[in-house]
Amino acid sequence: MDTKSYIGVDVAKDHLDVAIRPEGKIWTIQNNDKEIKELVTQIQETSPELIVMEATGGLEINVASSLALTGLPVAVVNPRQVRDFAKSTGKLAKTDTLDAQVLAHFAEAVHPEPRFLSDERSRFLKALIVRRRQIIEMCVSEKNRLRLCNKATREGIIEHITWLEESLKNLDEELAQAIQTSPIWREKDKLLQSVPGIGKVTTSVLLASLPELGTLDRKKIAALVGVAPFNRDSGTMRGRRSIWGGRAQVRCILYMAALSATRYNPVIKRFYNRLIDVGKTPKVALTACMRKLLVIINSMLRHSSVWRYQPV
Repeated sequence: MDTKSYIGVDVAKDHLDVAIRPEGKIWTIQNNDKEIKELVTQIQETSPELIVMEATGGLEINVASSLALTGLPVAVVNPRQVRDFAKSTGKLAKTDTLDAQVLAHFAEAVHPEPRFLSDERSRFLKALIVRRRQIIEMCVSEKNRLRLCNKATREGIIEHITWLEESLKNLDEELAQAIQTSPIWREKDKLLQSVPGIGKVTTSVLLASLPELGTLDRKKIAALVGVAPFNRDSGTMRGRRSIWGGRAQVRCILYMAALSATRYNPVIKRFYNRLIDVGKTPKVALTACMRKLLVIINSMLRHSSVWRYQPV
């Protein structure tokens, strides 16, 4: 019987370290199109069960896309998850070569589910959203400075705030235009915005940062975003269930959407009030609303159905 092989790829700006388990082969290549193309051919010949690499702020996109486009199973995972795995196996040292070996071991032991990478258009939308968040943060900082500044700097700060607000307006228009140019996004945008409590910004973030929406079941999508409660029990200690991990940006925007939905969405509002009535704290109740809202929109996209509410 053929032995299944698992590959770990550690991505750096200038080079890639590759490790294969269980045969133990390790090598390094330059991070450029020519050598990545040769790497894809080499890996295809091994017919791996799974290839794992860490999300490295975009450096992994080129090699992951090249591998995924040939039909190879690629999983881009959270670096913290891999580091915790390395510590649990006693591997405290950290070098590029060791990281590649840990990734291959992680692929073999944990077997994370391969994810489809978002396409070029999705990455473009995500870049706009990241820039939008940066502009908002700068605008808030400048407004805070304006309250404490003296006359010498006041005019310049006001001009910068005006420029930032105009840039934000232009960016929102570009986001809306980007969504409307894609028939698939346009349809998803229509479905999502039919839900009371979800607006344009929430829709943009979900489309760009959660392409799996509508393709996974309710448990997997909740765990992926980081709104699924996990046990914190050990021995005689029994603690509260808590959420952690997942996609922070999606979770933040989902929090704001759920907060709005507790006022304007009849289903979420009734659910929130019921939890408060049985003694749940507002924070716990709102977290539960985030999960319920996510499950609802996931089901809507899966079945291509708009929001419908029938009063009980």
